Amino acid sequence: MKALAAHIKQDVDSAHAADARGYQPRQLVLLGGGMANLQVLSALAAKPLPEMRIILVAPFPRTIYPGMLPGFVAGRYSQDECAIPLEPLVRRAGIRWLQRSVKSLDAGSQTLQLDDGSSQHYDWLSINTGPVQNREQIERDIPGAREFGLFAHPLETFALLWPRVCELANSKALRVTVIGDHTAALELALAVRQRLPSSAVTLVIKPGDGGVDLDSPVHARLVAAMKAQRITVLQDVAVGMSAESVHLGCGAHLACDVPLIALESQSLAWLADSGLALDGQGQVAIDAYQRSTSHSQVFSVQDESEALVHNLPAATTGASLHAVRDTSHALHFLFGGSQQAVASWGSYSATGRTLNWLKDWTDRRHVARYLQVTS
Repeated sequence: MKALAAHIKQDVDSAHAADARGYQPRQLVLLGGGMANLQVLSALAAKPLPEMRIILVAPFPRTIYPGMLPGFVAGRYSQDECAIPLEPLVRRAGIRWLQRSVKSLDAGSQTLQLDDGSSQHYDWLSINTGPVQNREQIERDIPGAREFGLFAHPLETFALLWPRVCELANSKALRVTVIGDHTAALELALAVRQRLPSSAVTLVIKPGDGGVDLDSPVHARLVAAMKAQRITVLQDVAVGMSAESVHLGCGAHLACDVPLIALESQSLAWLADSGLALDGQGQVAIDAYQRSTSHSQVFSVQDESEALVHNLPAATTGASLHAVRDTSHALHFLFGGSQQAVASWGSYSATGRTLNWLKDWTDRRHVARYLQVTS
């Protein structure tokens, strides 16, 4: 009896100690305002996670939908038409929002260091910042880029700066050079041409490994559209910038007023020292469930992901996860300039004005889905 009484007293004392410390629920941090994390926010508004503290860490008040950025650059959309405000989503989901950026991540201690000097612990973490540009790395590769270049990412900052370029183009014809290593750079060059018809537009696109295969059916259609719209295409890399030119890997200097840097192959600078396993491109190495191969409580997504909407809540409750579906045969639309769009479905592709209407309808409907959640 004395042993039983002592055991009960120990349990009571432990409970009192826990109460004194205060109940500490597990913490899920959504790092970044990318489209996948926005999908999670929408789902949380309809189905909250019980006994889970959820924090969004995102520096900008709204997210620009990437699919509509070329249309914005071309003058088809206003900023408001292609932006998703975060505050109403956060309010409906009933979570906390820290409008900060991350300076470092320690996967061992499960801690984020923010740009205001504060830190945030996480039990579960979803990394979805959207496309990023490591400006330190770009400056090393292209000296002068930080002083003279216009960076396409983050999109929210670029969307504020692009109207100034348009104002400058009203007073004189500009020489615009789009520097890229991804399909989005081709779309961006076509969008610049549509918005600035009197300016000279050149695309410098990285070829080969780590670049764009311009001979693929979809890219060939975009290249044909660029040639038809008087856009010069150079398969080369930028190795430097000055006030009036872009220096190319071939040794030539390309006269330029606005170097638009649309490179997308960089990784987040703070990942290198995070302790997370990384792949050959410096991104978080993930499994079929978009979960870190070294730290199972961390998910990392670069685009939209219906799987993440299921897997984050499932992981926190120990339920089974869903593998990411192969989307290589899904229907995709790309901006084609001159009131056209390019569609791809598996190995098939097509170009046309009807497809442009369909892309516009699809994009507007996609953004409206988030706005309806916030209303």
